[in-house]
Amino acid sequence: MAEIHASETHKPEVDAVTGVTTTGHEWDGIKELNHPLPRWWLWTFYACIVWAVGYWVVYPAWPLVSSYTSGVLGWNSREAIQASMADLRAQRAEFAGKLDAASLEEIEQNPQLLAFARAQGRAAFGDNCAPCHGAGGGGAKGYPNLNDDDWLWGGSLEQIQQTILHGARSTDAAGHMGDMPAFGRDGILTHPQIVAVADYVRSIAGLEQVADAQLEEGKEIFAANCAACHGPDGKGNQELGAPNLTDGIWLYSPDKPTIIQAVANGRGAIMPAWQGRLDDSTIKALTVYVHTLGGGQ
Repeated sequence: MAEIHASETHKPEVDAVTGVTTTGHEWDGIKELNHPLPRWWLWTFYACIVWAVGYWVVYPAWPLVSSYTSGVLGWNSREAIQASMADLRAQRAEFAGKLDAASLEEIEQNPQLLAFARAQGRAAFGDNCAPCHGAGGGGAKGYPNLNDDDWLWGGSLEQIQQTILHGARSTDAAGHMGDMPAFGRDGILTHPQIVAVADYVRSIAGLEQVADAQLEEGKEIFAANCAACHGPDGKGNQELGAPNLTDGIWLYSPDKPTIIQAVANGRGAIMPAWQGRLDDSTIKALTVYVHTLGGGQ
């Protein structure tokens, strides 16, 4: 009787609702059903394990103290990329040599060189410039649009090349310099004066009608503090990187709070110098590419 009782005790329990046996595990009255994994899934899992072990043996996989396991094939992605780049340079060698020997003007006048420069420049732009200026050079708030004809530092071939080589407000001493002072933060102008000059700037840009008395006050403040860079008529100065305040193109925003913030705290965005980071041929191709985007002067 004892044996029969023990056998009945250990007999798998069948769930009354699903008709599936249980595992014997139970938590807070919830019983675990015995649903084993499908065979095909298990065999796939085991095959992946075998594949992983083989991968460890064949390819570089395990880090060592000062190196790594090289694998029985002796292959690694770094050498594959280096070989691919060497092959690409060999294919481009003929045109790259011509690109190095030609002036920027000669490149644009030669259809074959121009096509080669634009292709190489487009790739370099996507890798290095697009994060700020956008994939098509359309810019963003605080980053110039390279498709229009409004240039802070000039849009000729030579000026674009100078900007790419040495940057703006970068660590390169030959780069473009010139910051907009923080007239409010440094105590040069009071807040009412800053508001008055912001109203005046919006008025010369055709954005706002200002009362004559306030307009005159803003004009006087502008002449005393801003005209030295932006010009007496607000047309800007490319030598200083001072933007034209009378057109409809704004690097940040033409709304009044943004202009007040700029006058109060200044502006001084930085563009890195690419000399030393990119080779001369790439910089030349990049110059031609940017110049031909549509806004080159």
